[in-house]
Amino acid sequence: MQVSHNPNMHIPEPERFRSRPYLDVLDKNSTTQRCRINNDAIHAMHASAARHYPLEACGLLIGRMDAQGWFIDEAREVANLNDERAADRFILDPQAYQKTDRQLAGSGREIVGIYHSHPDCPAKPSPTDLAAAWDGFAYIIVSTCNGVAADTRCWALNETGERFLSINMQDLPATGD
Repeated sequence: MQVSHNPNMHIPEPERFRSRPYLDVLDKNSTTQRCRINNDAIHAMHASAARHYPLEACGLLIGRMDAQGWFIDEAREVANLNDERAADRFILDPQAYQKTDRQLAGSGREIVGIYHSHPDCPAKPSPTDLAAAWDGFAYIIVSTCNGVAADTRCWALNETGERFLSINMQDLPATGD
């Protein structure tokens, strides 16, 4: 199941998402890995994407990894430092990354991925996303249309690191539920 909160909302797909460079970043193979994510983290990503619309929001995915994939219990917004192309690119604040990494040391939790939004575009990775991706990380993309989260999908690099695999998402109850 992909976490999708507005299935009837029209998500624009600019021509570039149908171009060969964009299609070439997607691996058509399936995987048994999954991303288990609690509702608090989903709501935090959606709120972040809505707040920054029509610009890209970004942040860190915090939790743990196991043989089945990722368990994400927190999505922590960080600044998008891209001042020139924030409508379609993000640069994650490296100081916020380092600070969060230090805060998590010894807690049993770690940074396991990154999320960002795609304003008025599909929740599919781009060649730019692929060029910046790290092996072992989960990448969640929130498609935001007219300031509302329309689709949320998880991706990870395939074994060769040359393409993104679609990762099955399982939303879990919020920690307070």
